[in-house]
Amino acid sequence: MKEGVNGVALAVFIFFFLAVTVMGFWAAKWRKAENENSLDEWGLGGRSFGTWVTWFLLGGDLYTAYTFVAVPAAIYAAGAAGFFAVPYTILVYPLIFTFLPRLWSVSHKHGYVTTSDFVRGRFGSKGLSLAVAVTGILATMPYIALQLVGIQAVLDVMGVGGGESTHWFIKDLPLLIAFGVLAAYTYSSGLRAPALIAFVKDTLIYIVIAVAIIYIPIKLGGFDVIFSKAGEAYAEINPATDKPRGALVPGEAGQWTYATLALGSALALFMYPHSITATLSSKSREVIRRNTTILPLYSLMLGLLALLGFMAIAAGVKVANGQLAIPQLFENMFPDWFTGVAFAAIGIGALVPAAIMSIAAANLFTRNIYKDFLKPDATPEQETKVSKLVSLLVKVGALAFVLTMDKTVAINFQLLGGIWILQTFPALVGGLFTRWFHRWALLAGWAVGMIYGTAAAYGVASPTQKHFGGSAAEIPGIGEIGYIGLTAFVLNVVVTVVLTFVLKALKAPEGIDETSPSDYTADAGDKGVQTDLPKVGAGH
Repeated sequence: MKEGVNGVALAVFIFFFLAVTVMGFWAAKWRKAENENSLDEWGLGGRSFGTWVTWFLLGGDLYTAYTFVAVPAAIYAAGAAGFFAVPYTILVYPLIFTFLPRLWSVSHKHGYVTTSDFVRGRFGSKGLSLAVAVTGILATMPYIALQLVGIQAVLDVMGVGGGESTHWFIKDLPLLIAFGVLAAYTYSSGLRAPALIAFVKDTLIYIVIAVAIIYIPIKLGGFDVIFSKAGEAYAEINPATDKPRGALVPGEAGQWTYATLALGSALALFMYPHSITATLSSKSREVIRRNTTILPLYSLMLGLLALLGFMAIAAGVKVANGQLAIPQLFENMFPDWFTGVAFAAIGIGALVPAAIMSIAAANLFTRNIYKDFLKPDATPEQETKVSKLVSLLVKVGALAFVLTMDKTVAINFQLLGGIWILQTFPALVGGLFTRWFHRWALLAGWAVGMIYGTAAAYGVASPTQKHFGGSAAEIPGIGEIGYIGLTAFVLNVVVTVVLTFVLKALKAPEGIDETSPSDYTADAGDKGVQTDLPKVGAGH
């Protein structure tokens, strides 16, 4: 590990950071809106993005700095079990091909900005809409925090901010500056800023991965040497657990965990508000369909990225915090100038999703808490102003989370967020295909899934903490260790189905559906499609 500040890498990093900062503020003039005082414009980029802008935006949204750091870090720490991220991103695209175009169509027809808007309109239930909104905000907050963790990991390896004995303000000043810039251009430009910056972010990441997958193995003696050294390292006994550190191939005992985690993560990914925000910014239904066929290119990149975990072991990288393994590998193996490029890719890879996530969380608060419960007569201008302010508060909360809590806690809360967000699947995806589920049954199923998932995660211990130490536990009735989120989801669905039968038998009021079957296949050019704001109070 190099001592002091890596001046060349820092200079390159600052160059790219300044470049995307300028782009972020200039984005307010890019595709300039006729009416900037609406959530359609600030929060969804005017619903005007074509195939390539959407592709870069979704890629920048889904494949974050945390992905860049954490996926190979998981493989560095435990072996091939960390590869679950690759099959789950392969599973997700056929899945979203079936429902995202339907969500885009009905949202475009009724002016829905959030998933909660759709749930409210489909089931005539503000309570269910509120549950979906609160879950989305809670799940998004730690996700934003982890983007800041990614930036902090890069700054730590570059030696910026001083050591542990440095005053906290000086140590965290670079992160505070990065946060301030992010907050400013997001407030100013809305979704247009991350959409424009995503071009730079994704280009840098593809360049870094292409170079790393060729250059680093050559320096280490080839993949035979890399896998051999990794296998030896994984065979070593971890004194904290008295078990091998990991494995090149998941053992039989871990196969249920691997499979359920991959499937559950695939189901959850497009339940996150930021994924839907990027989707609804597209200008047509066909743009969504095309993107589900070309987004798997990012999965190829992710598979190559994951191999960096093995390379870090073979290169002899030793770090107390696994999140620093890949930044440290880059600093050890690359020339200083290209280290700066790699660090810029990670840093910008944090700014893009953090901006989209904060916008998505702010839109949920504004549309489904502020407007539905606090100020039903809010004007579009008031909605936009509130959403801008809340986007700042969300980022402040995430920053406080990072600065005051241990990084392991932040990671585990993000894992908990994944369990939570999966519980919105029945209401959202189920609602896109059928009105059969009863709104009260969906709410009860959501509550059961949330309570079970949280309680089960609370009971998971790790070598470093007693509670929330992971996201896998024994599956009731089966006895295998599996992903808690998927178990909670199954309970959610069972409760929803059973209660739907009961409530329908009792003829409980089902609420009014403000959508019609043709809404789910409408495109931008179809007659009767409207893009104004949703009918406030319709169906309630």
